[in-house]
Amino acid sequence: MSEHPWRRVLVTGGAGFVGSRLRARLAEGGAEVVCPDGLSTGSRADVAEPERYRGFRFVRADATDPAALTALPGRFDLVLHFACPASPVDCLRLPLETLEAGGAGTRNALERARADGARFVLASTSEVCGDPLEHPQRETYWGDVNPIGPRSAYDESKRFAEALVAAHRRVHGTDTAIVRIFSTHGPRMRTGDGRAVPTFVAQALDGVPLTVAGDGSRTRSLCHVDDTVAGVLALAGSRETGPVNIGGGEEVTVLEPARRIVELTGSASRIRFVDRPVDDPARRRPGTRLARERLGWRPRTGWSEGLERTVGWFSRSTAV
Repeated sequence: MSEHPWRRVLVTGGAGFVGSRLRARLAEGGAEVVCPDGLSTGSRADVAEPERYRGFRFVRADATDPAALTALPGRFDLVLHFACPASPVDCLRLPLETLEAGGAGTRNALERARADGARFVLASTSEVCGDPLEHPQRETYWGDVNPIGPRSAYDESKRFAEALVAAHRRVHGTDTAIVRIFSTHGPRMRTGDGRAVPTFVAQALDGVPLTVAGDGSRTRSLCHVDDTVAGVLALAGSRETGPVNIGGGEEVTVLEPARRIVELTGSASRIRFVDRPVDDPARRRPGTRLARERLGWRPRTGWSEGLERTVGWFSRSTAV
């Protein structure tokens, strides 16, 4: 990766799936990266960096602690707020912590960015759209969310976080941006986090039925993590405030990746249909015109190729 303009970067939640990839990409580009993470869902193994990342520092700290971010020495050029439980399993297990990450965690990260005069990027999500009535979902869509349902902790924490970021910019002039991330997948996902792709891969490798929710007709637009990271950094390096959607350009039914994963693994697993979770979106596809036109970003990895890379990593990891 070529040199980027940031000398010191703060990545909250840098032990998580996307945060750890961002952290590595920034360190490869020569930035000093500080990663506070409470490890409520992240992995300590994901912060064991090789020696080439000399500028990397991990701090066991929770972004919702008011003192955690202010205590970090030095000045940051960029603050990426990615600290929040994100998988369905984690959000159901930690609903209060999820809401705190969107509220107190976002506020604390914003205050650190404001104090340092840093660029700030919030990791938001397609889940702010709920079960959308608009298709594809553009950034102007306000969403159709059940505020008290079982999925509400994650949905509403991110909706509140977006409102907080927008207010902070209006009141204090903080240099902020919001990225809405859609259906990211890739190597090093956790198999038990409840997301479709790692669940399907683990089931196929174990030779057990792949559990597809509903009748398999729900749709998603899968985006490889490398493309997601490129989109986040493109937004960070721009003057855009967002929200800006970052997601795959190909809409597929959930049944299609399930069948492709069976094929890629050579598994004898069958498909088994199970009950669809409450408030699970029926269709999900991002409108990405803003990212294409204003950031020069587009996904480079097709969903099938992305799955091939993901399955390859899981297969090698299982064999070790």
